[in-house]
Amino acid sequence: MIDARHYSATDTLRNGTPILIRSVRPDDRKRLIAAFEKLDPQSIYTRFFSYKDELTDEDLRSVTEVDFDMRVVLLVTKGSGESETVIGVGSYSAYETANGGRAAEVAFIVEEDYQGQGIAGRLVRHLAEIARANGIGQFEAEVLPENRAMTAVFARSGLPMRERREDGVIRVTMELAGEDNPR
Repeated sequence: MIDARHYSATDTLRNGTPILIRSVRPDDRKRLIAAFEKLDPQSIYTRFFSYKDELTDEDLRSVTEVDFDMRVVLLVTKGSGESETVIGVGSYSAYETANGGRAAEVAFIVEEDYQGQGIAGRLVRHLAEIARANGIGQFEAEVLPENRAMTAVFARSGLPMRERREDGVIRVTMELAGEDNPR
């Protein structure tokens, strides 16, 4: 069993920047606000499907106060201590399926200066590992058609994937069962 509440892994980005992929903590509120303030409006729109000027208290609670079973949030950070900076966030929200299994909706956002460095792909792999340990059989995501970078991340994940267009979005389903180590 993976202890998602205390999850932590080090890695290095394609450009050589050392990073930490770790579970979110309640004391990350200020880091998340600072990260949000650095985002371009288009990145905010592709993640939330609407424009937002700030994170509300409810937004922050939903990210920092998680149970690590039905909801898991991982941060990608650089630096440490007071200089630790959030450069990416990945999460899943699990639910029971009609057939008695478990699935989860996944979502990601990466600060523009670090896009193209493999952050979202790393988050998919780490979240998939935690999800499998929690009995989740598939990930689902809604992606805006213009967000080709995110659909490419899912396609490169190594997870069996299906896409369908519906209501102006691309609905992606990725199977987790049977994959020991997605690429």
